[in-house]
Amino acid sequence: MSKIYFQGTYGAYSHLASLSIDPKAEIIPCKTFDECFLKAINEENTRIVIPESNRITGNIGIEYLIFKYRLNIYSEYFQKIEHNLLVLPGTKLTEIKDVYSHAQALSQCSKFIKENKLNEHVRADTAGSAEMISKNKKKHEAAIASSLSAKTYGLEVMIKNIENVPGNLTRFLVMGKKILQPKLGQKKYITSFLFKLKSKPAALYQSLGGFAINGVNLTKLQSYPEVNSFDSFFFLCDLDGHIEEIKVQKSLEELGLHCEDFHVLGVFEADPVREKKT
Repeated sequence: MSKIYFQGTYGAYSHLASLSIDPKAEIIPCKTFDECFLKAINEENTRIVIPESNRITGNIGIEYLIFKYRLNIYSEYFQKIEHNLLVLPGTKLTEIKDVYSHAQALSQCSKFIKENKLNEHVRADTAGSAEMISKNKKKHEAAIASSLSAKTYGLEVMIKNIENVPGNLTRFLVMGKKILQPKLGQKKYITSFLFKLKSKPAALYQSLGGFAINGVNLTKLQSYPEVNSFDSFFFLCDLDGHIEEIKVQKSLEELGLHCEDFHVLGVFEADPVREKKT
């Protein structure tokens, strides 16, 4: 049986995404993102499922680990995020004073929290908050988490979908040590890579010219500072297309002329969710 590692505890959105990606896999939680990446480095035939960005609140903040470990990206998966108010069975809304969850979940449910005058408390993850509520058995405490968390820890879903904006999604990356790449076909592909530019004026402007000339669309371009530096940056980039396409190869060749470091992270099929308007 193959293994999938995720950060958090059982019931987390990462657990939910892992179940959707491969329900037959052995799904194992890790305390930290770093631990997940190390599992993939040290264990053969192991995958990790890592949240990369959220439609509403933006990047999750794991870019430094992508740069550090340079695992191969096998696929992307967009998990629908439906935040629920979880309580001890029989609790009334008027009894709740404190709500616990991950910082992003609290931010995404800020309207509900303010309207109900709840005191928010930041925890490491959503499912861990649900587990804590279950153990503490205090009716004035509630958690914001998934319905899977409620089922896992014996809590009641008092109110469903309390997020500020409906239709929220988190993009997860499925990563591993082995290099796997789909053959070029008729499907839509994403090529993901990182690079560090040579230190010279207008380097970024010049490096991106090849994409414009060859008609290659960049869907992600994110900078991240090099360790112990505020003037040296890595860039994390996604483009529409397969690395075997001529126009993509020409664009990357042009980019390479301006780089000190360049590394392809993966080529994978674009999730069909990208084509949906809502």
